[in-house]
Amino acid sequence: MASLASTLSLSSSNPRSLKRINAAIPFSGPQRLRPSVPNPTKITLETADCLKTLDGMPVAANDVGDKILNNEALHGPCKISTSAYANHSSFAMVQLQALLVSISDRIEMHNNMCEQRNNWNHLFLSSINMITLTATTISGLSVIISTSGGPMTSSSSSALLALKLCSALLFSAATGMSLVVNKIQPSQLAEEQRNSVRLFKQLYGEVESKLDVLGDSVTQADVEKIVEKILALDKAYPLALLGSMLEKFPGKFEPAIWWPNSSDGNDNQEKERDSSCEERENIDDFLENMEQKNNGWSEELEVEMKALLQVLKSKDSEDYMRLGNLALKINKALAISGPLLTGIAAFGSAFMGPSGGPWAAVAALAGGALAGVVNSFEHGGQVGMVVEMYRNCAGFFRLLEESIESTLVEREVQRRENGEMFRLKVALKLGRSLSELTDLARKSTSSRDSGTNVDEFASKLF
Repeated sequence: MASLASTLSLSSSNPRSLKRINAAIPFSGPQRLRPSVPNPTKITLETADCLKTLDGMPVAANDVGDKILNNEALHGPCKISTSAYANHSSFAMVQLQALLVSISDRIEMHNNMCEQRNNWNHLFLSSINMITLTATTISGLSVIISTSGGPMTSSSSSALLALKLCSALLFSAATGMSLVVNKIQPSQLAEEQRNSVRLFKQLYGEVESKLDVLGDSVTQADVEKIVEKILALDKAYPLALLGSMLEKFPGKFEPAIWWPNSSDGNDNQEKERDSSCEERENIDDFLENMEQKNNGWSEELEVEMKALLQVLKSKDSEDYMRLGNLALKINKALAISGPLLTGIAAFGSAFMGPSGGPWAAVAALAGGALAGVVNSFEHGGQVGMVVEMYRNCAGFFRLLEESIESTLVEREVQRRENGEMFRLKVALKLGRSLSELTDLARKSTSSRDSGTNVDEFASKLF
């Protein structure tokens, strides 16, 4: 009471310090309300990062609001820490969401490139044909002037020289443009981008399905697998022309490869198993108490898949490799013939006239006409696109073969994809029903026993 009285007397004698001194007097009463603690499931990763880095000490739940406010007042707003995310239970799911954004961006880029290179094909085709036909027409006029029968006057000589020079320049321009266009093959470039758009959309759906089915149960191994697939697609279908463009005229026809190498998958197999070992053990324990202990696999199904694999290798893959080699040879011949014919026409048009003889006129006119036909057949018929289509189809069958082989190599059936689901996927990829797939496997087995080849292709789609 004495201290209180002295304090009050001091405050009355000095009114300016009244507010400061009164603020120091403790009053008994209800405790100050603390900020409400957010739902733990709704705390963002940024907030969690802040909580983990506050002086290295654990933070009580009822002090969350005060600690965050005090920390931001002293050190500024919290910054996102990737190292803090790495230990978060849903970090793999956050990474997959980021990969979805990246895949969506690639779909848009490849789609834009497809439209651009398809326009290239149409514009170059029209331009080269117009230049070639114009030069051929001018060469024909030059022939008419030079063979008019009368004596060559100075005016007719000047007109003939101008026409010869004009046709030679146009044929030379057509030759240069043909060389460039035949080197890059715009129709094949457009088909590459169409395939990449389709495959990136397929990968996008795969990631979405994984997030919907697994949710927070996705692991880092799932993220690494998707990253490998994205990089493999980037390598198989590059966007740039200079430096990374695919060789349009390889020495040997090879199928397109847009999936990670199996060797890479084998190197990471043990790591993937360790990362999800606990989950798989729980699945194994569950299946041991169920009738699906064999995971949908049986000896008959394995025999059926082996018979189907034989048909794929002996019929579908072999046929598309043969057709691809044929289309590649035709495209090579056309790519060489077009510039060669326009070059011959340019050389012939330069020597047309009384001194050049009839062969110069024949070379100019016939070369120009044939060059227009060859260019129209090559780029109007989009032979390069046909080559890329065969590459993609051959790659499709190669991927299906590797998928079946890798599945059958895995001895532990619990680690395989469900047998009935796998069989259904294979049947749909080949455009067959389950009963038709069984009939095909039966035909393949009987043909192998009799020493003959099955007379039916595995795929009914293409």
